[in-house]
Amino acid sequence: MFNRLVDLPKNNSFFLFGARGTGKTYLLKERFKERPALYIDLLDPDQNETLNLRPRTLAEQLAALTAGTEWVIIDEIQKAPKLLDIVHQQIESSRLKFALTGSSARKLKHGGANLLAGRAFVFRLFPLTAREIGERFSLQTALAWGTLPRVMTLENSEDKRDFLRTYAHTYLQEEITQEQIVRRLDPFRRFLFVAAQMSGQIINFSKIAREVGASTPTVQSYFQILEDTLIGLFLEPFHESVRKRQRGNPKFYFFDTGLQRALNNTLRVELAPHTYAFGVAFEHFVVNEINRLQSYAKKDCRLSYLRTKDGVEIDLIIERPGLKRALVEIKSTERATEDDVRSLERLGKDVPNSEAFCLTCDPISKKIGRVSCFHWQRGLTEIGL
Repeated sequence: MFNRLVDLPKNNSFFLFGARGTGKTYLLKERFKERPALYIDLLDPDQNETLNLRPRTLAEQLAALTAGTEWVIIDEIQKAPKLLDIVHQQIESSRLKFALTGSSARKLKHGGANLLAGRAFVFRLFPLTAREIGERFSLQTALAWGTLPRVMTLENSEDKRDFLRTYAHTYLQEEITQEQIVRRLDPFRRFLFVAAQMSGQIINFSKIAREVGASTPTVQSYFQILEDTLIGLFLEPFHESVRKRQRGNPKFYFFDTGLQRALNNTLRVELAPHTYAFGVAFEHFVVNEINRLQSYAKKDCRLSYLRTKDGVEIDLIIERPGLKRALVEIKSTERATEDDVRSLERLGKDVPNSEAFCLTCDPISKKIGRVSCFHWQRGLTEIGL
């Protein structure tokens, strides 16, 4: 249905990580529908139990494959990480190649799982980009409902609300409680609401801790859970020194505006252009779009933000290997003016080896001082994405 931008290898095993609902299973089933492949679904309770109790069952299944079967798909590999030892052995000793999906890196990262030491490449799948949606893309729709593939197939607003509420509930039930990541669900539930309200702002861990009734280290671990389960993106504060970057408080952006609004209980609030809420949602969308495109294009960009002690801020700094740093201001205005680039003009000259961009909804490209102003879609191309 959608032409996904992720460029998966044809002759090498790979991991495909992405949050639930980003389309990993559909993508792989479409890719392998015309060639023989063994499909193992670890969301299936019977398969999950069998393979967790006796991982060698996988080796026995593989031994029985016909000569024409070259690929094995294992969906949600984090649910049976011991299988990776079998996968490793098979990659070394057989002709088989593996496509391994996961919606959580937590068990693999914290459980000492065998990550195959480079024998399987690693890719990410995100909600749909504007380019993947193509002519059907609507900014208003993307801001209000997000771009998870399932949302794009639903016809009316009520169905979209129901799906996103269910998605948020499923995340709590399946990713958090079933994985036994947190001991007490109520503080985490309150945390999700507060984190969704503050998405895109600089994180004040102690303030959030007071609001949700948990300790500061607990709140820090909650944010780590969101990152590990691929639900969001940390944006570190910019500094030339890596050590100093790690000292400052990051921002956190949920990976999809629709989910953020579902967790924030604002799905029934209209996102009208020229409002503060619209501007916030637009910034969220553009930051996520940049992160998705640079990941798919394998640009290895580092994303950060800059804020001075007196509150002057640059929304995004993109460190592009081999190119100047891109300083990016994100404004939902339909007519870019000097006011929109004031922060870039003030701070940009102090960031060495940089060029400045303002991404807006203004269809007219223009140069204001040292800042290149573009409609956001053209701007992404001008930045190199």
